[in-house]
Amino acid sequence: MNYENIKFQIKDGIALLTLNRPDKLNSFTQAMHLEVRSALDAVQADASVRVLVLTGAGRGFCAGQDLGDRAVEPGAKGVDLGDSVEKFYAPLINTLRTLPMPVICAVNGVAAGAGANIALACDIVLAAKSASFVEAFCRLGLIPDSGGTWHLPRLIGHARATGLAMLGEKLHAETAEQWGLIWKCVPDEALFDDAMKMAEHFAVAPTKGLAFTKKALQASWDNTLPEQLKLEGEMMRELGYSHDYREGVAAFIEKRPAHFKGE
Repeated sequence: MNYENIKFQIKDGIALLTLNRPDKLNSFTQAMHLEVRSALDAVQADASVRVLVLTGAGRGFCAGQDLGDRAVEPGAKGVDLGDSVEKFYAPLINTLRTLPMPVICAVNGVAAGAGANIALACDIVLAAKSASFVEAFCRLGLIPDSGGTWHLPRLIGHARATGLAMLGEKLHAETAEQWGLIWKCVPDEALFDDAMKMAEHFAVAPTKGLAFTKKALQASWDNTLPEQLKLEGEMMRELGYSHDYREGVAAFIEKRPAHFKGE
């Protein structure tokens, strides 16, 4: 696929997907949704990929939906926003959450509306010091979609989630780190290098174990403790037969670096 709204490459086990509409703060149109979906399909189809890095071009990460792509004037016939969520945003969030590999989001600037919640759907979020997160939906009479109403209270608690969702105030990256909304806030000039160093680490890590860790952590929100203990046992049983577990033990005993295959 020829990409016009994103940049996408796969190299040395790392998939790098860059939202590339910098003049529009990388806001989503239907065309960009389709390109992102194509790229994520390629990630899932390529067995060599062991980590995905998601970032934005220019001065912003993503301003959410491009309102000009589905413009509606007062008094005009409305648009079916539920259809947009069901066809595009929900599948995108589900894919990021269930990819069997780590997903790193490097937030290089403002992440607003759906852009903020797409970032929060990733496994590890690094943000530049100048970046910010804005749940801007309330300014349009909407709710935080793209998983916002699910991720926010789980990450920062009900009170703070409610404040962000109902006030639409800008949350700076440093505060986002302090609140536990993201993994880490880093200097602007270090963001991309730090994200790629982390990706390089994951590209040679035991990917299957990391994928199971991701799945188990997500399941814990719905499981009772006995159910979670049962799931952990099932996963440990399967991972115990993996190449990477045997290699990890051998490398530890032999005091050498491990050579994981991600299997």
